Amino acid sequence: MTWKIEFTASAEKEFSKLDKSVAKRIIKFLRERVSLDPKFSGKALKGKYSGLWRYRIGGYQVICEIYDDTISVLVVRVGHRKEVYH
Repeated sequence: MTWKIEFTASAEKEFSKLDKSVAKRIIKFLRERVSLDPKFSGKALKGKYSGLWRYRIGGYQVICEIYDDTISVLVVRVGHRKEVYH
């Protein structure tokens, strides 16, 4: 079963600003790992970001919400790991 991956408007904007090679790497990761089993490849966040999941791809983080009922993953933030939580 393949999970559907969607982006919020703000995540799409952040994603479009990334270097093309980084963007390709992130898309490949989302297609090959997250779309198959989003909870296996990621880590659940705690505290203020409780309910969200993160995926580390090199020096970048992808922050997502996982919806089990609709079998979809919503990308909320994309950015360098030093800046993504601000």
